[in-house]
Amino acid sequence: MGKQDGMTYAPKGKPNQVVQPGEFLFAAIALDHGHIYGMCNGLIEAGGTLAAVYDPDPERVACFTDAYPSVRVASSENEILTDSSIHLIAAAAIPSERANLGIRSMEAGKDYFTDKTPFTSLEQLELAKAAVKRTGRKYMVYFSERLHVESAVYAGELISNGAIGDVIQVTGFGPHRLQADNRPEWFFQKDNYGGILCDIGSHQIEQFLFYAGCSDAQILQSKVANYANPFFPELEDYGDATLVGNTGATQFFKVDWHTPDGLSTWGDGRTFITGTKGTIELRKYVDVAREKSGDHLYLVNQDGEHHLSLQGKVGYPFFGELILDCIHRTERAMTQAHAFKAAELCLLAQQQAVHLTSRENVR
Repeated sequence: MGKQDGMTYAPKGKPNQVVQPGEFLFAAIALDHGHIYGMCNGLIEAGGTLAAVYDPDPERVACFTDAYPSVRVASSENEILTDSSIHLIAAAAIPSERANLGIRSMEAGKDYFTDKTPFTSLEQLELAKAAVKRTGRKYMVYFSERLHVESAVYAGELISNGAIGDVIQVTGFGPHRLQADNRPEWFFQKDNYGGILCDIGSHQIEQFLFYAGCSDAQILQSKVANYANPFFPELEDYGDATLVGNTGATQFFKVDWHTPDGLSTWGDGRTFITGTKGTIELRKYVDVAREKSGDHLYLVNQDGEHHLSLQGKVGYPFFGELILDCIHRTERAMTQAHAFKAAELCLLAQQQAVHLTSRENVR
């Protein structure tokens, strides 16, 4: 998938199989968002076997089987949910439908792996929490801007090894290209996508919790706006928020749908991490006007200034860890508490956001 459109961007990495062929079967249900391809790529590279697919739209299924020719096309969702050989359901449903599909999957004895954002309401989150407790299954989330970005993975390793001391501040920029003509109708309906802070803002909040080692945080302020898309009145094309974590670390992030056509990729995603002994900057998808490759990490600490070009060098360990977690009932890839807390905070940021209706409001 190309780098021009974030909705169809599906990274591929080096195979790093943690199980034998046929040992861990998964299925794809609901192909509404192109992130399903990145999710499946990661699981397959880790040794998972893509056993089946179901979506009510035959065109989406045809595109999917072109990408994965060996997959079996199921006649219904229930055919997959009642297949005892399938361990996990990977899904990229319309955001407002992700919770119900996850609950059905867990009730059928499957672990569930959904695209972000995992919920569009706090009520859905509570229902999912209850289902996890009741079934003992996993409700995992594809936070791709950390899990499927090699520089972001390596930043976590550096922080864990003490390269910048204790993290005290994280700043994130998550610009995206809109490409409105290529978007489905639900993308512009707030009840379906949940709002910009709930949707692409979830990446930013998840990264803050992870890098700063926070188990909780408070939303200090949040704002949303539709600055340039009056033909889509329910679209929020800009959002930002400030948080403080329970470690004392703080975050500011902004997300938007204003990436210009002149950029070589779908968004100049960047993360800045300040520690007590150094700093890290991530240029995830492009190094503007210098290199079109992504995964550039800039580290400054007591040892000096360092630029690391990490594309193709780190890999994506989350997917193998997720498979092993499903088999052994462990939590190495991501804890359930972390996934749910990131979801809760993006919902609260969205719920509390001040809506700026035009540029006049910020003067």
